[in-house]
Amino acid sequence: MEETWLWLKYLILGIVQGATEPIPVSSSGHLIIAQRLLGIDQAGLTFEILTNTASLIAIMFIYRHDIGRLIVGTWQYIRTREAKYKSDFMFAMYVVIGTIPAVIVGLLFKDWIEDTFSSIKTVGVALLVTGLALWLIRNMRGRKQDGDLKARDALLVGLAQAVALIPGVSRSGSTVITSIATGMKQDTALRFSFMLYIPVSLGAIVMGLPDIISTSEAPGMLLPYVLAFVATLIVTYFAMKWFMGIMAKGNLKYFAYYCFIVGILLLIFL
Repeated sequence: MEETWLWLKYLILGIVQGATEPIPVSSSGHLIIAQRLLGIDQAGLTFEILTNTASLIAIMFIYRHDIGRLIVGTWQYIRTREAKYKSDFMFAMYVVIGTIPAVIVGLLFKDWIEDTFSSIKTVGVALLVTGLALWLIRNMRGRKQDGDLKARDALLVGLAQAVALIPGVSRSGSTVITSIATGMKQDTALRFSFMLYIPVSLGAIVMGLPDIISTSEAPGMLLPYVLAFVATLIVTYFAMKWFMGIMAKGNLKYFAYYCFIVGILLLIFL
């Protein structure tokens, strides 16, 4: 019975990760909440890497055509300098620029940030801030498309992604909010946000592999981790598809309401 309950706990954690990774409510914050409620002190680095990998696979599958086009377009522009490929090349360069702040902050301060800001109270405050930002940009409708972006836009969104290293600050929320605030259209903001997610997530996975190899976790955790991985993969896919529909309709205000409610409840009761 105890073993079954352990499997169920990790299945729930996988569902929480998958449901909250794409949407602007902070997956890291919700995992902290879920672990507290389920009585799990720390799920472990292997768990974090596995579930992040599952979310990454799901999101890359959804954006596989965009990724393929950017890779081909960037290579063709470097090789031929033809104008028709320049938009893809520049978009890829802006993804690189936008990735730099999170890489620098992550390498220098990630451990300190996690040790300092991983409390439930911090998550509550961060959700309230996220909710306020979502509320402020709820009616904005930008005009910038992929070919209209500038280095300044990429850097600002990249800085927002770096701030999202704080648990409770939504990565997708901070980048989508900043993208919209810089004047991007909803679909461009969403696409740019998740193009930034891919290299940062890949980097985190690669950086975490040596620690996983040198850290021996209980062999009995294999099945719970597999359940969490599969749950995260499936739920991330459907949550991302759902969020894309929400973005198309411009209904971000509902996420603001959610962040306000959960943030207040956390500050009062946990």
